[in-house]
Order: sequence, then structure tokens, then C-alpha cells
Amino acid sequence: MNILLYIAIMIFGAFLGNRGRLPKALMKRMDTIQFLCLLLLLFIMGVSIGLDEEVIRSFGTIGLQGIIFALASIIFSIIGVRLIAKKVLVKGGEGE
Repeated sequence: MNILLYIAIMIFGAFLGNRGRLPKALMKRMDTIQFLCLLLLLFIMGVSIGLDEEVIRSFGTIGLQGIIFALASIIFSIIGVRLIAKKVLVKGGEGE
């Protein structure tokens, strides 16, 4: 898909969230919805990897560096998101 489509969807979502256009019931469940969507995305990626025989055959040649790089990316992404979320998100109308 085109990267501009992804950017447009993200901007549209940010606009809706910022303008309060989403129902409050949906907003209260947003973290659960995001978590479930993330799990679905990871599952679909796992299925795609599992279906690709070339990827499965090359696991032995990927090596330890590939695994370390992937784990480091995941860990530092989580840390970065948590640090940024503490600065950006507002809980209960009060800034943290």
C-alpha cells in the first residue's frame, strides 16, 4: 500500500481523537481495542512468516544478530513509547 494512505489514516484518527468526535464509551475502551488490534497484527504477521517457506528455510542463516536486533528494537520501542506517553498523555484532565 501507499505510505500516503497510512499517513492520511493516522492524521484522520488524530483529528477525530483531538476533536472529541468519538463516543466516550469507545474512548474508555481505547487501550483495550489497541491491545487487541496489536495482538491481531502480530498474529497475522506470524501467519505470514509461517506461510513463507523461504523465510522458514533461512531461519538458520539469520543468526543471533538478527534475533538480538529484533529484540532490541522491540524493547527500546516499548521504552520509548512509555517515556513519551508519560509526557504527552493527560490522565483525568491533569498533566503529568
